Amino acid sequence: MRQAFHSLHIPTLGKGLVEITEKVSAWVAGQKIATGLLTIFCRHTSASLLIQENADPDVQTDLESFFEEIAPEDGNRYVHKTEGLDDMPAHIRAALSQTQLAIPVAAGRMVLGTWQGIYLFEHRRAPHRREIVLHLLGE
Repeated sequence: MRQAFHSLHIPTLGKGLVEITEKVSAWVAGQKIATGLLTIFCRHTSASLLIQENADPDVQTDLESFFEEIAPEDGNRYVHKTEGLDDMPAHIRAALSQTQLAIPVAAGRMVLGTWQGIYLFEHRRAPHRREIVLHLLGE
């Protein structure tokens, strides 16, 4: 059994989805592990990870709109405002999505569906540089 570890640093432009499938896929291919399990972890409390459709950009638009509705920026709604009005809604959005993904690896490639992509979901308004940790275990 072998394992590999790596960090990706992903720049964001503010709120929205950033597809990272190609970067993750390239790293997995370079590890020469044929069969295993990839864990992807987001080291932040105001950003998250999603596996979602990557064929129709309307899916991303609708997801972003939905999260705006369920966790709006509202100065009267939340107690936590220390880091800005967008911070507490960002924490709620991250709590409702995922900070860790587990993806099987077979034949040296991630086992994703035809239309599935991996996304970093930035929940803050300002641009950030997010760290995503990759851990691959297999043989």
